[in-house]
Amino acid sequence: MTESVAEAIARTGGAVELLRNAPARPTVFPVTPEFTNWRSEQRSWRESVALLDQSHHMTDLFVSGPDALRLLSDVGVNSFANFAVNSAKQFIAVNHEGYLIGDAILFRLDEDSYDLVGWHMVIDWLQFHGETGGYDVAFERDGSSLVREGDPTLYRYELQGPNALALMEKLTGAPVPATKFFGMADFAIAGVRVRSLRHGMAGQPGFELFGPWADGEVVREAILAAGEEFGLVRVGAKAYSSANLESAWVPSPLPAIFTGQASAEYLAWLPATRAGSLAGSFVSDDIEDYYLTPYDLGYGRSVSFDHEFIGRAALEQHAAAAQRVKVTLVWDADDVAAAQRSLLEPGLPAKYLEFPKARYGQYQVDRVLRDGADVGISHDCGYITNEHAFVSLASVDAEHAEPGTDVVVVWGEEPNSLKPAVEPHRQVQIRATVQPAPYSAYARQNYRAR
Repeated sequence: MTESVAEAIARTGGAVELLRNAPARPTVFPVTPEFTNWRSEQRSWRESVALLDQSHHMTDLFVSGPDALRLLSDVGVNSFANFAVNSAKQFIAVNHEGYLIGDAILFRLDEDSYDLVGWHMVIDWLQFHGETGGYDVAFERDGSSLVREGDPTLYRYELQGPNALALMEKLTGAPVPATKFFGMADFAIAGVRVRSLRHGMAGQPGFELFGPWADGEVVREAILAAGEEFGLVRVGAKAYSSANLESAWVPSPLPAIFTGQASAEYLAWLPATRAGSLAGSFVSDDIEDYYLTPYDLGYGRSVSFDHEFIGRAALEQHAAAAQRVKVTLVWDADDVAAAQRSLLEPGLPAKYLEFPKARYGQYQVDRVLRDGADVGISHDCGYITNEHAFVSLASVDAEHAEPGTDVVVVWGEEPNSLKPAVEPHRQVQIRATVQPAPYSAYARQNYRAR
């Protein structure tokens, strides 16, 4: 019998204890790590065109039926007033107390047919409410290749970079029709129908192409053949996992599922294998200290109070309160080098900083200090070749969010947790400078502006 999260918490003595010492290894993208090297692959979405395979690392939840839109509207903080067929949006959900569950990309494929794609956290939340809330909906869940048996339902490829548009026009043999950001269009590539989402990654122009898995190889080979003249570079898991550092998307904030209204029922429903793992220097016995609001991650622009949804009243109170600001922290080069150099010196070293992505738990939460006082938390961290910088995405108090502000990131755990990715190490303090999120000027001017 599958253990639930509720049972796992009872067995370990608490949610924090369960997550900090989770036996699960860090999540990896189950695709080729590098086709050339991750540095050159990172450069490709700035300099030419990158091909990324999204077919294997995300979960698809296909939602259909006469109550599908009502369910999505009841759970999501987004407005659905003008959500047309052949469009998509970043779907965001909160718990009853207004704290963030997570986000994913929602495609409206047809009148009563949707596909929610991304990390499992918000997908689990939606499926639970659909199954227990009396909705007339049907679900088809296609997990990642780490948990699925057999092939994916869909192939999903990403084309990103300054040459993406020219490559698409060569592939389709015609000018690409004007499609608004997060709008969808259909194309024919290599004789098969391909659906496309217009959006960008790391601020660059791009297209997400998807269709039945059986067509995936034909489409991929056509892309590779046509892409040669445009400098097409296949991007592996290492580089792809770091792309969010440029676009400033925080992929896996800790979901606020462990306390609050209806949490007992949800945790009894949720398998323990999807609880996740918690890493970082921020430590509290109270799991609610790890919760975020959508505003902490810059999602306020997506919140709409034009409908009733789970957590609306509480979220209105959060909206009226002081907010943290999402920023990029640029880590001091000398301090990063000193942390790495400690592995080559006698004594207990600093926690290893893996390149290009240094996250060692599903939920990374590190302390951010100014003048010795806590002023925020640091999330994902890693190296951006295109900026020659080691950075992290962070949520900091508004009075410390001005670009150029000096802060300190506390790196490493004290005490060391029992997660498999945690070796014996000592905490170190790494100086950092607050900068905008996204850090890339191109991304700020061309991606977030939309």
